[in-house]
Amino acid sequence: MLELKKVTSGCGKSPFLKDISVSFEKEMFTSVIGPNGSGKSTLLKTAVGIVTPESGELFADGESLTKMKHKETARIIAYLSQGKGTPDMTVEQLVLHGRFPHLGYPRRYTENDRRAALDAMEKTGVADYADRSLSSLSGGMRQNVYIAMALAQGTDYILLDEPTTYLDISHQLGLMNTLRKLADSGKGIVSVLHDLPLAFTFSDRIIVMNEGKIVADSTPNTIYNSDIIKSVFGITLDFNKTEKIYSYRF
Repeated sequence: MLELKKVTSGCGKSPFLKDISVSFEKEMFTSVIGPNGSGKSTLLKTAVGIVTPESGELFADGESLTKMKHKETARIIAYLSQGKGTPDMTVEQLVLHGRFPHLGYPRRYTENDRRAALDAMEKTGVADYADRSLSSLSGGMRQNVYIAMALAQGTDYILLDEPTTYLDISHQLGLMNTLRKLADSGKGIVSVLHDLPLAFTFSDRIIVMNEGKIVADSTPNTIYNSDIIKSVFGITLDFNKTEKIYSYRF
């Protein structure tokens, strides 16, 4: 279990997270939703150690994350930020970057590292593109390559910040299906999402944030049947029971 206990975190005099306590479990797909500036990205960055909390404690499976070196944390939590670039390298080269936390000195990939990379590429459907340059792939395929890199990292938890941004609907659905399968296989998946229908369709759990605080944390069905979406977003979420599709309206 990945835990944040009474964490206050952010930049400057006004912290983005205010006395947050939350935990993320393995075998679960958790979506974090909320308006812009509500603290969603800061929550992920704090959990992975990119942002140092002003107060509070962080734990992974009972071990203190604040006492760990970055390399140790990277063996437990993989993090994919939004707005990633397209480095000049092949698919396999990027996926192998996920093995960096496991390399000793000198930094040379072992046969085990290469097997882990191949397994990750096969699970995300990019193995056939191993020798292709990243720049030759579509945005959706590149996103799958980054997921493969995180998977090759061999962590129990994968945190993603808006992974579906800029993807067309078919690649969005493909990516969400991949994340769903990873959660079902035992990974703890935590994703910031702006697309509410996608979040409610694929997630086991929804966390709603507003103004640096968690204002709701429950199953999609419980959140849907509350008034919190209307209160926080100013919209109404609808569910078509026949087609099992979520949509929203003002």
